[in-house]
Amino acid sequence: MRYYLRKLGFFLLTLWAVVTLNFVIPRIAPGDPAEIMVQRLAGKNAQLDQAQVQAMRDLLGTPTGSLPAQYLQYLGQLFRGDLGLSYNYYPFKVTEVIGQAFWWTLVLVTVVQVLSFVIGVLLGAFAAWKRNGRFDTTVTLVSTFLGTLNSFWIALLLIIGLGYGLGWFATSGGYEQSTPGFNWPFVYDAISHAFLPALTLMIITPVGWVLGMRNTMVLNLGEDYIKLAKAKGLPDRVVALRYAARNALLPSVTGFALALGGVLGGTILVETVFDYPGLGRLMGEAVGVKDYPLLQALMLLTAVATLVANLVADLLYGVLDPRVRRAQS
Repeated sequence: MRYYLRKLGFFLLTLWAVVTLNFVIPRIAPGDPAEIMVQRLAGKNAQLDQAQVQAMRDLLGTPTGSLPAQYLQYLGQLFRGDLGLSYNYYPFKVTEVIGQAFWWTLVLVTVVQVLSFVIGVLLGAFAAWKRNGRFDTTVTLVSTFLGTLNSFWIALLLIIGLGYGLGWFATSGGYEQSTPGFNWPFVYDAISHAFLPALTLMIITPVGWVLGMRNTMVLNLGEDYIKLAKAKGLPDRVVALRYAARNALLPSVTGFALALGGVLGGTILVETVFDYPGLGRLMGEAVGVKDYPLLQALMLLTAVATLVANLVADLLYGVLDPRVRRAQS
């Protein structure tokens, strides 16, 4: 029980630190969102009117007063679920803007992460079992090569080749002709638009799981319990799956949980290249126009999701490996 209480305590302390940093960082960043919006409306070379800038600050509800007062106001808004108005999408609330992009990223990145984890772990485990063979060499070299590629570059190649060249898939947006809803035309349209972003991520995402699982399992295959299992005459399949792969999988559980937690952060480069209406593109836009309320909410959402996923992984780790729980009790 002490193990779980300690993990929960660390989670609450880290959550408070994340909430505080999320309050401080936008306020020490250079630039004034009100000035940026007035400059955009007046023209690039126009001289700013300070009266208009102040009016824009009042319209956007820019925080005023001392930092402690703003901090207390910020905490109160968080407890009420009030994340403010988006500067870039005014007069819409931040929660409304995020709500529209949330499901696009959740479906796309979650499906990619789950498939990448399963494929990567299986390939890594089989490569480790057949270590120093042709399959192991091929998988290791290909994974190492793919790991050096940039997602932005891969996305551009897929757009040029499969999008513009062959015309098989849509190259931008989330849907085009159909009406949003749970109907087949919309689902088909959404899948065709999501295919290239998903393929871009699928090319590079499994690399970490492949190499991590392979290296961990190779180390486990040299342990005494593996030699004992082989000496007992157990089938190779049982030794590989129930002994080596099962123990090698434990470190990947934490990594997979963190990866799922990072889903809500989206993939800024990929979603921006494909103009995909997800949280990643939203965060890129928020950084570019200094939309502090939106950026603050996205950063907080990503951090909290990662913390929760890490907490779940720690608790699950204690269940899967009792030695960890006993060592900290």
